[in-house]
Order: sequence, then structure tokens, then C-alpha cells
Amino acid sequence: MAATTLNPPLGWHLVSEGNGTYSRETVTIASGEGVLKAGTVLGKLAGGKYAAYDNAAADGSQTAVGILYDGVDATSADADGVLIARHAEVVEAALTGLDAAGKTDLAALQIIFR
Repeated sequence: MAATTLNPPLGWHLVSEGNGTYSRETVTIASGEGVLKAGTVLGKLAGGKYAAYDNAAADGSQTAVGILYDGVDATSADADGVLIARHAEVVEAALTGLDAAGKTDLAALQIIFR
């Protein structure tokens, strides 16, 4: 029997957020980032687009600036996405790409880990 890989459902990593759209921003994920799952930690590139957080990078993505709310396919073109950018509680174990430095970056944005 073939194995099936399921993507996490929309916002499943989110415990709570600010009223309305206070916690969210609409962002552009840079082409070439591939398929990013909900819960991927993101960094902001120098040009203003977003990419998967990478603490070892030197292009802006080395600073965590939020968490992707829903999956995005930016394999061959820029893609719109929703970023949890501030004032939220998230399930730490459900996040992709989070390390200690990224956790510190996000904590400064009032993102709390549960």
C-alpha cells in the first residue's frame, strides 16, 4: 500500500490570535521556495518578499518574522500567503524550521509557544 502524506490543515498550529486580523499580514512568498506547509517559520528577504526562515542565511531570511498560516506553493512563481506576524499563541511542536534563535525572534513579536 502506498503511503499518503497529508499537509497540515489550515491554521492548525494556531492556538489563539489577536482580534480581527490584528495578528495577520498578507505577504508574497518568493518564487523558488517550493511547497511550504502551514506552520513554516518565515523570514523577510531584502526585496520585501518572504522565504523559509534559515538562521544560517545572509539574505534577510536569517531573522524569523512570522509563521505561515496556510500552505503555499511557490515552486515556480511568487505566491500570496498569510503570515501570523504578531500577538499569537502557537503549538511549538507543529512549527517547521523553528530553532532557538528563531524562537527568540518570534517571542519579540509577542508570539507565545505552547
